[in-house]
Amino acid sequence: MAKISVIGAGIGGMSAAARLAKNGHDVTIYENSDRSGGKCRTEWFGDYAFDTGPSLLTLPAVYRDLFLKTGKRIEHIIDIKPVDPAFNYQFADGKSVTFPNLSNPKTYIEIEKSFGVNASNSWRKLIERSERMWEVSREPFVESELRSIWPLLKRWDLIKQIKEISPFTSLRKLSNKFEVDPHLKMIVDRYATYTGSDPRSAPAVLLTIAFVESTFGAWHIKGGIGQLAVALEQRCLDLGVKFEFNTLVTEISVKAGQVTGIKIENNREINSDLVVSNSDAEYTYNRLIKKEISEAKSERRKLKIATKSLAGFSLLLGLDNTKSHKVNLEHHNVYFPENYDAEFDDIFTKKIPVTDPTIYVCAPKDNSMVKGIDKEAWFVLVNAPRHDVENGWNWNNGGDKYAEKIIKKLDQLGLNVSNRLDFMKFRTPADLENYALAPGGSIYGTSSNSPASAFMRAKNRSKINGLFCVGGSAHPGGGLPLVGISAEIVANAIGKA
Repeated sequence: MAKISVIGAGIGGMSAAARLAKNGHDVTIYENSDRSGGKCRTEWFGDYAFDTGPSLLTLPAVYRDLFLKTGKRIEHIIDIKPVDPAFNYQFADGKSVTFPNLSNPKTYIEIEKSFGVNASNSWRKLIERSERMWEVSREPFVESELRSIWPLLKRWDLIKQIKEISPFTSLRKLSNKFEVDPHLKMIVDRYATYTGSDPRSAPAVLLTIAFVESTFGAWHIKGGIGQLAVALEQRCLDLGVKFEFNTLVTEISVKAGQVTGIKIENNREINSDLVVSNSDAEYTYNRLIKKEISEAKSERRKLKIATKSLAGFSLLLGLDNTKSHKVNLEHHNVYFPENYDAEFDDIFTKKIPVTDPTIYVCAPKDNSMVKGIDKEAWFVLVNAPRHDVENGWNWNNGGDKYAEKIIKKLDQLGLNVSNRLDFMKFRTPADLENYALAPGGSIYGTSSNSPASAFMRAKNRSKINGLFCVGGSAHPGGGLPLVGISAEIVANAIGKA
């Protein structure tokens, strides 16, 4: 039995802790804030509850597996329901398309209705390519510990894999190759933002998201996605995991290349056999490990040259439909601008708030997320540049003006927000940096803006003996499914007591 300290009670940290405790280890989680969940939270403000991080669950099988293998069926704890339709996409020219949930044939029909038979056929071919990409990348790249490129180079089917994945082709170039309808091309581009990336640079393999979403569906948890964090915390407690909240880890202690424990506030030393860091990888290597530790230098170099992921600016809007007429939305809605490329130029090149952003509106049809009748809780998110006072945008100022701008845009889109507004709160990348300790408010750590991006993420097994990294900034990447897979990889790497 190993004594294991986990830094951070985010989804990755708790998922790893639950698996490790089930394997017989002595696990304690140290969390800086007063609650679990990290970026995955459902928060109440007055009569309204909001998913302030992830608002969509895909690949729920990842968490079904986690709960089942740690002793409980997830269906007995939380109520997971499919969201149908999965997405509604609106475009600046007035056209729109709705993607049904868990049905590619129905999606093809909807695309044909909106954009014609040629658009539908090209999307079908794209999904078929997406499926082939998923099949060849799932086991070696997504579900496996990526310690080095050499085992991949030795695979007998390497040529086939390279052909399917097209590692040196961008997501944008691939959609151009398939002559995808310009409207649908925006949807493909959006898959890059799921990893905080620019579609013009992000690798084509991100197209697998299209297959995953269409095949495994879009899901909602009654009461909010944050209920997953609540359920995970309880699962950990049931397995004997200890939590230390309001406890800031200040250092990962290393001696002769070996982890010896952690230090918390007041220089208190916690001896540990192993440390699992669910902190952002940049924070882990640059803030928690002393500069002179030679085993951390290569990881620091990688993180320094890697492009950081984009951040997000969010609005929490409580709407009272007794004040003015209701506007019916689907659960997940995306409003595209006229010029999508300008958004990526603003974020990655100019490093300024997006002039005309793509707006995502999550409008849950979940009565348990409001108190009273005729009320709605909307989570609104736009992509944004990182918080970077010295070399980018300073989000400590101007958030209120930008919030007003977005609300005005929502009104212009016909969503009648201002007249119904009962509660409003905005959150900037600086806010995310402060409460989640995510440098710059980058949602996913590093972006996927290069063919080698998979190898730029922090490895699950550090070169420092006894240190492991889990979560959205580590392999295989961000988003709830990948974070859950990351935790499984770490638990398997550590093994049973």
